[in-house]
Amino acid sequence: MAKVAFLGLGVMGYPMAGHLAAKGHQVTVYNRNPAKAAAWVAQHGGAQAATPREAAQGAEFVMACVGNDDDLRSVCLGADGAFAGMAEGAVLVDHTTVSAAVTRELSGVAAAQGKGFVDAPVSGGQAGAQNGILSIMCGGTQADYDAAEPVMAAYARICRRLGGSGAGQLAKMMNQICIAGLMQGLSEALAFGEKAGLDGEAVVEVIAQGAAGSWQMVNRHKTMLADTFDFGFAVDWMRKDLGICLDTADLIGAKLPVTALIDQFYKDVQLMGGGRNDTSSLIRRLR
Repeated sequence: MAKVAFLGLGVMGYPMAGHLAAKGHQVTVYNRNPAKAAAWVAQHGGAQAATPREAAQGAEFVMACVGNDDDLRSVCLGADGAFAGMAEGAVLVDHTTVSAAVTRELSGVAAAQGKGFVDAPVSGGQAGAQNGILSIMCGGTQADYDAAEPVMAAYARICRRLGGSGAGQLAKMMNQICIAGLMQGLSEALAFGEKAGLDGEAVVEVIAQGAAGSWQMVNRHKTMLADTFDFGFAVDWMRKDLGICLDTADLIGAKLPVTALIDQFYKDVQLMGGGRNDTSSLIRRLR
């Protein structure tokens, strides 16, 4: 069992840190809102730290799951950042979805200080985090990955190293590109079925078993048909992720015409007041 720090206790980080504690790891948590960290400690044990640096002191592994590039820099760098508290040989594992650029930047800082860094964004949503069945896409050195993988196993269904620093984030971009297209297609199909007077649930029961089936179809069609979206992965966060995808595509010369269009559809949902709704709320603009 390892001594682990966990930075960020949002809808994903809170249960992920809980799985680490349940597996017997010694966990110290940090959250920008200290009341959330206190609630986690009351539920799972372990310890609470006032700063990322304090949480990282003595930890073999520091897990981060925060909001964006700037949030990640803030918990890693500076006098109160995790790097300032980590010992040589410790590894920071970043589960945040961020740009490959900030990943490589922070990986370089870590390497210069004799510390490891693994970019390890996750897919599977809040339910995947709660059930400990996340898909984890990793980048970094083989040695850092091999050290961290047994710890990540506490909340992983599958965990793979896909290349050097930034490879995990690039893989997560592919994941979000796929989800955007799938969600738009599902939204159009369900809205079409409503206009045609079909029983959406009955149709999905059939087509989900064929070539059209997907995780999104199986897990989201009922709430989409019920016009219920107060859960899950927020549209605001999806637009952040798609912005990273589109910026990266410009840098590497890739074409994402459908992704760019769906990003604007999500902007429509934001303008309708649905920024905090689940990404499946894309169907709202078709009704």
